[in-house]
Order: sequence, then C-alpha cells, then structure tokens
Amino acid sequence: MNSAKPKPAAGLILGFDYGSKRIGVAVGQLISGTASSLVVVKNNPPELWLAIEDLLTEWKPVLLIVGLPLDLDGEETDTSKAARKFAGRLHGRFGLPVELQDERFTSMDASEQFKSLRQQGGVTRKAAKTLDAAAARLITEHWLQHSHLT
Repeated sequence: MNSAKPKPAAGLILGFDYGSKRIGVAVGQLISGTASSLVVVKNNPPELWLAIEDLLTEWKPVLLIVGLPLDLDGEETDTSKAARKFAGRLHGRFGLPVELQDERFTSMDASEQFKSLRQQGGVTRKAAKTLDAAAARLITEHWLQHSHLT
C-alpha cells in the first residue's frame, strides 16, 4: 500500500479504527503530533465510501492510518485480515498512501478512558458510540508518536 516514498513531514492524516459494524475516524496533525476524534461511520457500503470521500474532501489528508487488530501475541486475526483488506480498498479507491498501525491495546485504552470520564460525570452512556472514534484517535496518536519518527 505505502511505497518506499518518504513519509510526509507536514499536513493532516486520517486514522481509522476498523470494525465490522462501525469505523471510528480521527484526524491527526503531523507537525504538532496531535490527534482528535472525528466521527463514527457505519461500515455499510456504499454509504461508507461516500462518508469517507466526504471526510477526505473536508480534511485533505496526506496519509491514512488503519488500526491493525492483532491478537496479544501479534498474530493475525480474522478482524486484522478484514482491516488489511479495508486499508487496501482505501488505497485503491482514493490513491492516498495507507499505513497500518498495531492497535492491540487502543480499544481497551479508549474503553478505560471512557469509563473514567463516565465516573467523573463527563460523558453519558449515549456517548458510548464515540468509543470507536476515541480508539481511532489513540491509533493516530500512537502512529504520530512512534511510527512517524522512522
């Protein structure tokens, strides 16, 4: 998906937390190394591709990141194979470079952060659907903090 081209030094990236029902999306800034949750879209083609196209038009990213849900031993799972396929389709459909980011602990981290915020009265149960976007933010942040440096 991503050729041997050097990684962009500036611009925005979109990060995706792939799921069979929902896909969380976050935006990251290469220069500042920060990321923010954006939205959760239903994994329901063709509406999915229209929603992603709208996001690409709005944010104009230079790179896409897709979380790769490996098992705890780093082995492929059915979901990681589906995420790889999704990443390939993103690249094929939109022509942007796509990188995969190990996301073994991001959903767990997002869930823990959400639980903590709920206990503090910061969010309601209805906001639980934003967990996928929070996981996408964590995936994007992890890539920005680690993979972007190489």
